[in-house]
Amino acid sequence: MLSTLWSNRLRLSGATLLLAAGAALIWWLGGIMREADVPRLIHQYGVWFYLLTFGWTFVEGETFVLVAGFFAAEGLLNAPLLLLAAWLGSFAGDQCYFWIGRRYGLRLLSHRPHWRSPVDAALAWVKRFDAWFILSFRFIYGVRNFSSFALGISGISWRRFMSLNCLAAFLWAVVFVGSGYFCGRALERMLGEIADKFSMLALAAFIVGVLAIAVIHRLHRRRRRRAAAAASPAA
Repeated sequence: MLSTLWSNRLRLSGATLLLAAGAALIWWLGGIMREADVPRLIHQYGVWFYLLTFGWTFVEGETFVLVAGFFAAEGLLNAPLLLLAAWLGSFAGDQCYFWIGRRYGLRLLSHRPHWRSPVDAALAWVKRFDAWFILSFRFIYGVRNFSSFALGISGISWRRFMSLNCLAAFLWAVVFVGSGYFCGRALERMLGEIADKFSMLALAAFIVGVLAIAVIHRLHRRRRRRAAAAASPAA
């Protein structure tokens, strides 16, 4: 019994350390992005810039990848290598979050019982529309970092998630690297604004869709209850 409790504590400690390491990575990469622009990073890190791209896309990176795609068009970067680094970084990041959710998600939620009801309601929709959700959540502002964690809790097959995650990460990398590569110099001044507006619009569309589904589901439940109530006296 004591050994089991000790093992569970060690596992939770490992998950906490992993999350702390991820936060430290975000802080370190954020400091680099604040202190230097992309051309200087390219010249400073050389071929290691692709590893930096992998690390940044592991956590987020829309605007960074757009800018890097632009400079790939200028000849400062190899576009296929940039695409590969962004693809693998995005894929690996969400696989990591999924693994944390699968191994430790329920234990972490057990420490917050008041989260159970809303989390269960959200996971019901994730289970119902898992494929579309996995393919789209990268494009939605503020949703990516917890979506894979929630999907890990949902019980979806890890093979299904891995295959859809691989495809989704590739599509994400193609869209953002390709946009930076093909849109020309005018994009350089508008990259941040475009990424923010696109993400906010996607978030708004996502929220409206979820609310609409919730309303329809509620109305459907009311109709069921009324039908059951009307049938009960007759019975």
